[in-house]
Amino acid sequence: VQLQASGGGLVQAGGSLTLSCAASGITFSIYAMSWYRQAAGKQRELVAAIASGGSTNYADSVKGRFTISRDNAKNTAYLQMNSLKPDDTAVYYCNARYLNANWYGQGTLVTVSS
Repeated sequence: VQLQASGGGLVQAGGSLTLSCAASGITFSIYAMSWYRQAAGKQRELVAAIASGGSTNYADSVKGRFTISRDNAKNTAYLQMNSLKPDDTAVYYCNARYLNANWYGQGTLVTVSS
């Protein structure tokens, strides 16, 4: 199983980035996909999740700014991040979960400058 996250980088506050998570080795369409993040010195936290059926949920801190989506034909999940804030600076990890299977990708760094 491989979850390849990409799209991180350096952006100014107020800017936008789109993260991608390309999955292989799993039946992507049945997995719930999530994005987590971990800032320096803090615990990993759930940012957004999308179920296999397409329902979504978001951390309060990103509601209205971030959008999670998935393309089952491309085995890829996305996180569109708008109105970025310095507090969004973190390593972002994608996660695939189905029953007892739980996989994380390697992470992509997002740095938001003020």
